Amino acid sequence: MEKKVLVETSARHVHLTKEAIATLFGEGYELTPKKMLSQPGQFACEERVTVVGPRGEIKNVSILGPARSANQVEVSFTDARALGLTPPVRESGDIAGSAPCKIIGPKGEIDISEGVIVAKRHIHFTPADAEAFGIKDKDVVSVRIKTEDRSLIFEDVVCRVNPNFSLAMHIDTDESNAAHAAGEVYGEVITD
Repeated sequence: MEKKVLVETSARHVHLTKEAIATLFGEGYELTPKKMLSQPGQFACEERVTVVGPRGEIKNVSILGPARSANQVEVSFTDARALGLTPPVRESGDIAGSAPCKIIGPKGEIDISEGVIVAKRHIHFTPADAEAFGIKDKDVVSVRIKTEDRSLIFEDVVCRVNPNFSLAMHIDTDESNAAHAAGEVYGEVITD
């Protein structure tokens, strides 16, 4: 079996709690889905926010829904430098001790003491896909991406297995640019 996986670029975005949404957009506000994402139940929202760090700000940052149990901001290292932050590389949800920032919406703002990360590159697997690939949850693999002029191998790719996932690899914009991963790009999972 050829071990190919769709590689998607995950641009900067925020995940917000219901409380944060109420502060930023008004009490009782519901996020407006703009586009469904490859992961079931996940969507990009019409609403945008501004993320502020000690050295700068980034306007029009996407919000991904639905609401989460914790506020999280995912940026690339290029974004982090522009903000004046030094966030850790982490899996989504692992925000303890990560970088702080301010998030500004049309009705208010919040200061988060932690939550800014550079997302660790990862592959979402269903249990059936994981079995077909010979993968277990939390395995670490490499992925070879062949492009016309910037082919490369990404190492340290975390495998995440969950029945609610859909098979796809996620990299940030810096990584996507390094591989010139424009359009529909597939990577070969290397488990040896």
